[in-house]
Amino acid sequence: MNAKGDLIARALTLGLGAPTFEAETHGPPHDRRFRVTVRVGGQVLGGGGEGRSKRDAERVASESALQALDGTAPATPHGAPPTQERWPIYGAVLAGALDAALEFAPEDATLDDVRVRAARMYRDLLRDLGHGPDELDNPGEAP
Repeated sequence: MNAKGDLIARALTLGLGAPTFEAETHGPPHDRRFRVTVRVGGQVLGGGGEGRSKRDAERVASESALQALDGTAPATPHGAPPTQERWPIYGAVLAGALDAALEFAPEDATLDDVRVRAARMYRDLLRDLGHGPDELDNPGEAP
């Protein structure tokens, strides 16, 4: 598993933009420790990560951020709960919604149009499967 790559792909797929990885170095040269914080849209995502190498710290921070996106971990390092309920992520279902949205999109559709259509399809599929938060329902929204 490539947690950093998976996180980048998931964030972009969800239309959140590319995550940034902020690294801090601590300790003497013979015993360096790295602390990495992941931000998406300027917000801290997950609890961060520590390691003996920058790569290890990025992996741990990415795993924590993926858990936050899945709703299985706090979205902030201080344990504050997420401010809104997260959609569960089912990779195959999300990929299918994206493929269908792209296939049926008009030729002049923008990337944002395709993302919105894919998100609506994904939301509807989750609802049909009995998953997903109720506040996703927007009665005035066109399918």
